[in-house]
Amino acid sequence: MLRKVGRLFVIKNRFEAFLIIYALALGAMERGTAYLHQYPGFPGKMLFWACSGAVFLAGAKILDALRFERERREAESLRLKSNKA
Repeated sequence: MLRKVGRLFVIKNRFEAFLIIYALALGAMERGTAYLHQYPGFPGKMLFWACSGAVFLAGAKILDALRFERERREAESLRLKSNKA
């Protein structure tokens, strides 16, 4: 049962990854806007752009991890096929 619940928190394809990246971006921009109000001027703008940059880094890492997992699965299936032959 825990395995079934745990699968809900696994990103399985690029569509799910892009939905999560979008949600991260919305939250980061909201936080960045709060920084603009809390720290007027240059410091607020720098914090705003740091929030934006964090989403780019996280999104790239998520997409790289999906690619790595797909390549690992493909290599494993090829290994299993070669062992059967």
